[in-house]
Amino acid sequence: MPGQLLSKIDSLKDDALELHTKLVSIPAIGPTNNGKGEKDKADYLTSYLKEHGFDEVKSYNSPDDRVECGYRPNLVTIIPGQNRSKTLWIISHMDVVPVGDLSLWNTDPFTLTQDGDAIYGRGTEDNHQGLVSSIIAARALKECGVTPGCNVGLIFVSDEETGSTHGLDFMLKEHENLFNKKDLFLVPDFGEPDSSMVEVSEKSTLWLKITVEGKQCHASTPEYGVNSLVAAAAMIVEIPELHFQFDDQDELFSPPFSTFTPTKKEANVENVNTMPGKDIFYIDCRVLPTYDLKDIIEQVEGMGNYIAEEFGVKVTVETVNRHQAVPQTPVDAEIVEKTIFAIKEVYGVDAAPRGIGGGTVAAHLRERGYQAVVWSTLLNQAHQPNEKGSLANTIGDAKVMALLPF
Repeated sequence: MPGQLLSKIDSLKDDALELHTKLVSIPAIGPTNNGKGEKDKADYLTSYLKEHGFDEVKSYNSPDDRVECGYRPNLVTIIPGQNRSKTLWIISHMDVVPVGDLSLWNTDPFTLTQDGDAIYGRGTEDNHQGLVSSIIAARALKECGVTPGCNVGLIFVSDEETGSTHGLDFMLKEHENLFNKKDLFLVPDFGEPDSSMVEVSEKSTLWLKITVEGKQCHASTPEYGVNSLVAAAAMIVEIPELHFQFDDQDELFSPPFSTFTPTKKEANVENVNTMPGKDIFYIDCRVLPTYDLKDIIEQVEGMGNYIAEEFGVKVTVETVNRHQAVPQTPVDAEIVEKTIFAIKEVYGVDAAPRGIGGGTVAAHLRERGYQAVVWSTLLNQAHQPNEKGSLANTIGDAKVMALLPF
């Protein structure tokens, strides 16, 4: 059976390219990014699935008056399995990000261009590859007449690129009756080019805004002012001390420790001969799940108090983004072991469970106690000009997905 199934997927390569081509031509940009939403893409996918034997395709619509149709669609279709009490869910997203600076593109972002195995266009990797792979895998199951060991459910969500409020978060809050704690979840939206990373955990994310206020004056008479830039610089060079105070390590992650990185610096004065009285900078913190983010905030506030006293300034610490890591998917969970096995069968790679510093929609699943992994074989071209995907990776990932429900 596996041989027949994998051969069928190989025979659908041209169909995969055709589906990629059509999806690229439908922008599906959310209203937060000044787009019309996902309705057109959802309508096309609904027609496509029904044309290929998926009798029931349901749309779960999240109300959103910012788009013309008034809602953001989330599609669900299910292939019944031998065990009807458990479902393997494969969750990909329909929305894409804007093209950015069009002059950086070599081709029309919404017209797929092929160069050998490479396919170019907005969304080819993020997240059309996962979407197309899941459809091709499901088509192979149906067209081979194979009943999977458990149900196979495909979900195509909206709004992943701008927070998932109208996507997976909506589905879990309003339609959680679809899911069972025994269910398995694969999110094909992050991975490495060699297929080796099976993401099971994420670091906490904390963005802090630091405002340093002194007193502006003419640069030729600095004694009449308090230089906020000097104080801000002094605090910036203190930030690496956080690595020593929060020094746990976890080899599941790369790097295996928490990171505290000063990043954005807002403009202060416009001219050279004015000493600034206000400076603002930001810190990006990616923190191991063992730490509570409030302890990080308190430590940074303590640094601010020291700088304020030392330099005669006022330091304010504000939280811009705060997300405490949710419990990880256990490394011996069924979905982890099945995914690692299938990757070995298809790609011949010894994949391993890993943690990452960024965030994925799998966090919405894990915080509710579901077994979820994030995996795909990606070139890491997401959000870039001349976004590039791989047809071979699309087919290979479809084979992995097709093996999972057995």
